[in-house]
Amino acid sequence: MMNYIWAGMIVLSFIAAIFTGNISELSSSVVTGASKAVELLISILGIICFWSGMMEVAKRSGLTDLLARMFSPVLRLLFPHIPKGSPAMKSMSLNISANLLGIGNAATPFGIEAMRELKRLHEDDDTASDDMVLFVVLNTASLQLIPTTVAAYRQSYGSNSPFDIMPAVWVTSLTALLIGVTAARTLSSLRIGKRDRKLKARAKAWN
Repeated sequence: MMNYIWAGMIVLSFIAAIFTGNISELSSSVVTGASKAVELLISILGIICFWSGMMEVAKRSGLTDLLARMFSPVLRLLFPHIPKGSPAMKSMSLNISANLLGIGNAATPFGIEAMRELKRLHEDDDTASDDMVLFVVLNTASLQLIPTTVAAYRQSYGSNSPFDIMPAVWVTSLTALLIGVTAARTLSSLRIGKRDRKLKARAKAWN
């Protein structure tokens, strides 16, 4: 699916450039874009490696158990059907911790591990469970206390105060998180209600 999305974006870019007369700018971007991407990656590589290493140290030192206990009340409220002490809870705690620090690169491996554990708990192999959907929302619309990666981007582009966006990041990330969780919960309730109505109608028809 992602291949089709990227291909569609490339085709639309060429079409837009042709109709707006910006084909020369597009051609220049195609040539220089790859090299600029590599330069940007190298410029922020140090801080990404540092925080990723810190998360690995936390995992090996047993700090993950402490984080899991810290986030346990919230996660139990959001995921009441997941067994207590499940590896999914620990992986989700690490994912949330990394996102709070604004290091999505370090959060990704923990997110994948959490999804794998949630998949094991899910009986239906064809569709994502409500818990899996909700976790994706938490990971995507994550609350960030320290926007580390964004600040690294800003610093690489010459910002003198790369962390002055923190208040705006707090407001936007919290708003996105609340809206995302509310939408996931609402749609889950509607789906469950629809399923229950179908089961009642089926039972009534049999009677």
